[in-house]
Amino acid sequence: MPDAIRHLTLSHVVLPIDNPVSDAKVLTGRQKPLTETVMLFVEVLTEDGHRGMGFSYSKRAGGPAQFAHLREVAEVAIGQDPSDIAKIYESLMWAGASVGRSGVATQAVAALDVALWDLKARRADLPLAKLLGAHRDSCRVYNTSGGFLQAGVEEMKEKATASLEAGIGAIKIKVGQPDWRADLDRVAALKEHLGDVPLMVDANQQWDRARARRMCRELEQHDLVWIEEPLDAWDAVGHADLSHTFDTPIATGEMLTSVGEHMALIDAGYRGIVQPDAPRIGGITPFLKFATLANHAGLALAPHYAMEIHLHLAAAYPTEPWVEHFEWLASLFEEQPEIRDGRMWVPDRPGLGFTLTQRMRDLTKETASIGRP
Repeated sequence: MPDAIRHLTLSHVVLPIDNPVSDAKVLTGRQKPLTETVMLFVEVLTEDGHRGMGFSYSKRAGGPAQFAHLREVAEVAIGQDPSDIAKIYESLMWAGASVGRSGVATQAVAALDVALWDLKARRADLPLAKLLGAHRDSCRVYNTSGGFLQAGVEEMKEKATASLEAGIGAIKIKVGQPDWRADLDRVAALKEHLGDVPLMVDANQQWDRARARRMCRELEQHDLVWIEEPLDAWDAVGHADLSHTFDTPIATGEMLTSVGEHMALIDAGYRGIVQPDAPRIGGITPFLKFATLANHAGLALAPHYAMEIHLHLAAAYPTEPWVEHFEWLASLFEEQPEIRDGRMWVPDRPGLGFTLTQRMRDLTKETASIGRP
């Protein structure tokens, strides 16, 4: 007889950020500084005793909504064969169909979808990357957390140096300030500090099309790895145009919450770097669907955030990707990724290769128990 999902534990976790950070959305008055990350964890138990763990997240708003939505629809997964991940995903999406197939709905389901993939790989006694079919055992890694706009130039340089000394291979910094000249000064200062070290910049959607073209033209001289989110995240045509106009690659996609939203980029003729985020796009199942289409279109990949998940998915992408390093979630997991020689290495532990800490339990605000313990 096939195995069956017996019990789900949902946890709503609020993780404070020690030092609040600001990107261009804060400096332009659109958002407040980021002070915490809200996590949705799912732990799965099957009748045969197999276990899996997955998570999703939100920033500034939406965490309680994710928890509430999954709590409402997760019952449909009880009793289903955990190997039938695509079937379970569809049943969860239909259970919440009245609120759509993007946004909070997909981000809530993502946590359970990731947990099922973790379970499947653990049961096979394989790292998830190996279960999917890895193309490599490590991925190029860059750090973002030291480049936020509340940090002055000297602090940014210090943090970049510390990241490189820790084995990280590239640095990304934020731009998109109200004074575009300050952005150019900031990039030039760090480029001089780093020398030949790869450098990316991220405008967090702050430019209109005219300003984006001007800024991309000014930034060409710095030989950047990419210019990220120069336009509104849903401006597929604008991003496609920039990707054809400039030599510096354009990167976008982290904010999109469905395969369909990502496909708008390909349909518009985009030729840049795609940055799908598994917890945002709806989990590993839709991530893999889009990754296949992106590879067919010849696009490079650099998944956003959640390195504990994306390391495996990037390792399974046919062309050489980048993985984004953020240490913010480190206290929630017993294990940490191995980083050396500018690369992050796929763990040899089964599944995602991470287990939850007592601190994660201590930060839990609310739990839901679904099914039979």
